[in-house]
Amino acid sequence: MLQIKEKKDCCGCEACIQRCPQQCIAVREDSEGFLYPVVDEGRCTDCGLCERVCPGLQPGEPREPLKVYAAKNPDEKVRIQSSSGGIFSLLAEQVIRAGGVVFGARFDGRWEVVLDYTEAMEGLEAFRGSKYVQSRTGETYRQAETFLRAGRKVLFCGTPCQIAGLKLFLRKEYENLLTVDFICHGVPSPGVWRKYLQEIAARRAAGKNTVLSASLNTSDDISQNISSISFRDKALGWKKFSFVVRLSATDGAEKNSVLLSECFSKNLFMRGFLTNLYLRPSCYACPAKSFRSGSDMTIGDFWGVECVLPDFDDDKGISGVMLNTRKAEVLWKSIPVDCKSVLYPQLYRANPALEMSAKESGNRKLFVWKEGQLLLPLIERLTRESRWKKLKAGSRFCLRVFLQKTGLFHTVISIIRKCKI
Repeated sequence: MLQIKEKKDCCGCEACIQRCPQQCIAVREDSEGFLYPVVDEGRCTDCGLCERVCPGLQPGEPREPLKVYAAKNPDEKVRIQSSSGGIFSLLAEQVIRAGGVVFGARFDGRWEVVLDYTEAMEGLEAFRGSKYVQSRTGETYRQAETFLRAGRKVLFCGTPCQIAGLKLFLRKEYENLLTVDFICHGVPSPGVWRKYLQEIAARRAAGKNTVLSASLNTSDDISQNISSISFRDKALGWKKFSFVVRLSATDGAEKNSVLLSECFSKNLFMRGFLTNLYLRPSCYACPAKSFRSGSDMTIGDFWGVECVLPDFDDDKGISGVMLNTRKAEVLWKSIPVDCKSVLYPQLYRANPALEMSAKESGNRKLFVWKEGQLLLPLIERLTRESRWKKLKAGSRFCLRVFLQKTGLFHTVISIIRKCKI
C-alpha cells in the first residue's frame, strides 16, 4: 500500500492512481494546491502495483546523452511562438504526419494546466510555450497505453518525473513510443497560480481600466475574460522574455487588450518561481535528474549559447537537444532542423538543472498565506533582493556594457570558453 510519509516523497505524477486495479486511490489538494494520493484502505488489496510505478520509490539509473545539439526550427513563426527553439513542434508534426498521437501540456478553460493529447496539426499550438505550473496528468497514461497497444505512434512530452511515471506505468518498452522531457527547474503550485490570476485581475478592475467585471472573486470570472497567457513572450527577445496576459476584446474592440506585460525579472509570479519559493517539495530532491526519467530525448533552452556558438544565436530562441536513445537519433535525422553538434559540458554549464535539484528558498517555510490574505505582497516581501545582490548584479551589467562598447566582449567570452573546455 502506498503511504506518503513526507510530501517530498511524492512528485504528483499520478501513475499510482491510474495503475490501481481497484481504483481505490484518489487525489487530495493540500493548502498550497498540490495534489497527493490518498488510499482507501478498506478497498485496497495490497497488490503493490502502486508502489511499483512510483518514481520516488523506483528511481531510474543516471545516464548520459548519446548526442547533443544546439537547434532551432527553420519556421521562424513557430519559433517565436515557442519558448526556445521550437523543436517540440518539429517532432510533434512528424509524428502527426505519420498518423500518430501527441501528448503535451495545455491550459484548460480555467487557465489551469493539464496534460492532453491531439491527433491533428491544429491541436499542437496549445502545447507550445512553457507553462510554469504543475500540470494534472489525469488519464493520459492510460490513454497513451491504449494508443500504443493499437499500434499508433505516440509522442509523450512531460516533466522528467511525469516521463518516469509513464515508463513505470507501462511496464514495458514500446517501439512506437517516443518520450520527450525537458530541462526542468521545478513545478510551482497550482494553488498559487490560481490565486495570482485572481489578484492581478482584481487589481486591474480596481484601477482606471475597468475592462473586467467588478466580480473577480472566482476563477470562472477570470477565465471568461482572459484570451491568452504567455510565460515566455519574446517581444523583447528570447533572453529578456516577458510574462504577458491578454484579455478578450470587449465592447466591439478590434484587438485584445493587455492585462499585464512585465519582464520576467519584474513579474512577481516569475520571481517566486525562479527563487524556488513555492515549488513542489519533491522538486528540492528530484528523483528524475541526470536523465533518470528514461526519456528518449531531452529538450530545453540552450542558455549560454552565445558563449558557445555566438554566430548561431539570434536571440529568437535556441534549443538544447539531448538524444538519449537510438530511437531518438532515428527520428532526429528525419526532421528538417537547423542544428549544430556541441559537447554536453557546453550545454550543462548554464543549465545545471539537468543534474541538480532546485535549492529550497530560505523563505520557503515562511511562504504561508491564509484565506483572505493577499498573495502578491507576500511574494514581493519574500523575494526582495538584498542590497548586496543588487550591487553584484549592477556590477556585472556595467562590466558587460563596457566590454561590448569597447568591442572586447566576444574576445573575453572566447578566452573563457577555451579555458573551460
